[in-house]
Amino acid sequence: MGANDTVITLKGSVEIVSEFFFTAINSILYQRGIYQPETFKRESKYGLTVLTTSDQGLLSYLEQVMSQMESWLTVGDVQRLVVVVTGIDSGETLERWQFNVSVEDSGGDVEVSMMSGNDENVSHNIAKKNLMGDKLKNNRGSKTIKEVHDEIQAIIRQITASVTFLPLLNEPCSFDLLVYTNKTAVVPKKWADSDPRYIMNSQEVKLRSFTTSFHNVDSMVTHKVADEWEL
Repeated sequence: MGANDTVITLKGSVEIVSEFFFTAINSILYQRGIYQPETFKRESKYGLTVLTTSDQGLLSYLEQVMSQMESWLTVGDVQRLVVVVTGIDSGETLERWQFNVSVEDSGGDVEVSMMSGNDENVSHNIAKKNLMGDKLKNNRGSKTIKEVHDEIQAIIRQITASVTFLPLLNEPCSFDLLVYTNKTAVVPKKWADSDPRYIMNSQEVKLRSFTTSFHNVDSMVTHKVADEWEL
């Protein structure tokens, strides 16, 4: 049986979801022009050519975030990851890329946390925990890696095509990562609570979803709609 035909375990599911988040964040930062295009390098993943940052500060931060995310995903803490795009001049939230995570035996109250970084383009964030049962940890899913990668490929294609359906960003922008978790989750001291950074006058575009048999991830992007006087 080839690697792509391998049945996914919980550990494998956590790695797949974390890698997807890393790839999706990089794709958003590139496609929406948050970082200069020359700071990205091309890689092959999911049967596609994807772009990954070569900015060492950003790369180090994202790797740190994904490591913590894997810990929370393993115990069923993560409920949602949101990439918030904010206008630097206006201070307004212009886009919210939302990835909802659901797992078996999940539940409980939600809390949002955030940490600001030093990079002028990045204001970094995170959040909280509720344990999944031992039964789920020992289970194997019914889907293969190839099946999941095909579903993820469709989402990455939609992010790549986002320039065709999202308004232009007419000012320099920064981004935030918000992670919604259960209130019972254990959070490192450096993370602080955050507001959800909603967009008041907005429009939502639903994107594709994928499931690993352990984790289900639904995707959507909400963007600011221009006021009539701005048109």
